[in-house]
Amino acid sequence: MQCPECKSKHIRKNGKNRGKQNYICVNCSRQFITDYNSHQGYSDEFKRECLKMYVNGMGLRAIERVKGVHHTTIITWVRQIGELLPDAYDPQTTPQVGELMNWKLLLGQKNKIWLWTAVDHFKQGIIGWVLGDHSVQTFQPLWDSVSKWQCYFYVTDGWKVYSSLILTQITLSARPI
Repeated sequence: MQCPECKSKHIRKNGKNRGKQNYICVNCSRQFITDYNSHQGYSDEFKRECLKMYVNGMGLRAIERVKGVHHTTIITWVRQIGELLPDAYDPQTTPQVGELMNWKLLLGQKNKIWLWTAVDHFKQGIIGWVLGDHSVQTFQPLWDSVSKWQCYFYVTDGWKVYSSLILTQITLSARPI
């Protein structure tokens, strides 16, 4: 047996955890077990299914109930994927109906963060998103990119932030030059 880190054969037993023998490397102090074949997390296919459910509008707790995975785990997956996404979506055609939504995500009892999303009502997938608090300042960057599309119609959940920005945009575009 050898250390997975430094490949040294100078190792010692280091107690048991969940019935498995732990070892420690004398050279580099890396702790390890011999059998890593047990459950090592969720498969990529399972994650993909959960993320598809989320992107198609299913709530985090609903996914938790259906798939049996904790909602904070799904939030972690969304963040990981979100870091890979471009900052703005440039659709080939202007959406006729833009849906603007926000969800409160709880990261502990006092840590609240909102996920603001924009989707084309007639296509799957999130067009744009931003994470932050529940204020106009957080939503403004998303609205700046969404407002360029000049959708025919916007659907929201009625939060006052939406109306203040959307009405401002309509008023500005309706004024004669």
